Amino acid sequence: MTTTRLETEPRPRTGRGSARRGMSWWVHLFVIPALLVYAVFVLYPVILTLFNSFFAFEGLKRGAWIGFDNFTALFTTPPLDTRVWNALGNNIQIFVLSFALQCVVGFLVASLLYQYRGGREIFKAAYFLPRLLSLIVIGFLWQIIFSPNVGALNQFLEAAGLGALAQNWLGSPSTALYTVIFVEGWYRLGFSILVFLASMQAIPGAIFEAARLDGASRVRLLWYFMLPLTRPAWMILTVLTFIASFEMFDLVYAMQGVTGSPFYSSDTLGLLFYRLAFGGEGGTAAIGLGSALALMLIVGMALISGLMVFFFTRKRVEW
Repeated sequence: MTTTRLETEPRPRTGRGSARRGMSWWVHLFVIPALLVYAVFVLYPVILTLFNSFFAFEGLKRGAWIGFDNFTALFTTPPLDTRVWNALGNNIQIFVLSFALQCVVGFLVASLLYQYRGGREIFKAAYFLPRLLSLIVIGFLWQIIFSPNVGALNQFLEAAGLGALAQNWLGSPSTALYTVIFVEGWYRLGFSILVFLASMQAIPGAIFEAARLDGASRVRLLWYFMLPLTRPAWMILTVLTFIASFEMFDLVYAMQGVTGSPFYSSDTLGLLFYRLAFGGEGGTAAIGLGSALALMLIVGMALISGLMVFFFTRKRVEW
């Protein structure tokens, strides 16, 4: 009769596990360059902006501590108070209309591409093509298209017998802002389509097949199934659209100049901050006022974005 001896002593560890643990701390060193870049170009400017917003400035020289006077001056000092409310109203309009163009239209186009697969890849590439160019280039190109004299749009309207609709699209206060919003929506539409389409393709096809067998129409499939099941995509695109709308600067600068012409009708908070910080508003640099406006914009965007995320994540849809 043989007996088996149970081993109670632990087996000696091989060198592979200890070597992995020894190398693990080296991996964290590769993050340091990215953290340094982030700290220098993001954290430091934000902290400096927070610090400068509570001081008076004489040109570029920091003066005395004045507390919240810069913040109150933004809303009580003419004509700056009018500029702030005007720019804020324009940013809100940009967000609402950009949401309609980028998210609502993007969702509808993505649903069509999901249902009709013929030529899908060609359409995806065509919609996303504008994102390969910078907004500055896009702005100058569309500025030429909307030119009242030699622009392609007015010439097309004239050739089509719709000359009564031709106008100075970027030179009229009633159309300038909406023209910029159209270009912004056209530029970002392709990204929204791809995000929605990827979200739809991640949904199990059995859900739609079961709904069709129960007699659900395409409209019901879109409203009761596809819309709630793409909730994460709606959250991502809504937050990104909001952030892009309230930090808009380069496209308006390229198409309308630093004042958001004509007569500040396309002015934004980003342009107003630029004029305050670098001397375009009133002729002299007001770094304290510019820092206060930038800080309010950063905090406001962070809070509202957080509320949007909370709204979208409080109810989850499972499949």
